[in-house]
Amino acid sequence: MPRIVYVLPDGTRREVDAAAGTSVMKNAVLNDVPGITAECGGSLMCATCHVYVDPADAGRFPPRADDEEEMLEVTEAEVRETSRLSCQLTVDDTLDGITVHVPEEDA
Repeated sequence: MPRIVYVLPDGTRREVDAAAGTSVMKNAVLNDVPGITAECGGSLMCATCHVYVDPADAGRFPPRADDEEEMLEVTEAEVRETSRLSCQLTVDDTLDGITVHVPEEDA
């Protein structure tokens, strides 16, 4: 089972076991990770699941789609090169150990 590491703005790390086929967002919500509220439930209609993928892991995901780019324009936090909506990041066995950072403005 892949493990996701969520890093909160204060540096606290939350490690979560995630089932393959689920999203980084879904696992955050199921494990009460602060700062990932996922108000739209993962339907790409808000930006409340915004995270920064660790630069070491950024290349492990496909690029952002146009819809995701549009939603990132309305996030409260600074948009960076590694910004992603965690609802759009599907976990699989090759992603064991990925790290995402919760933006301070969202926490």
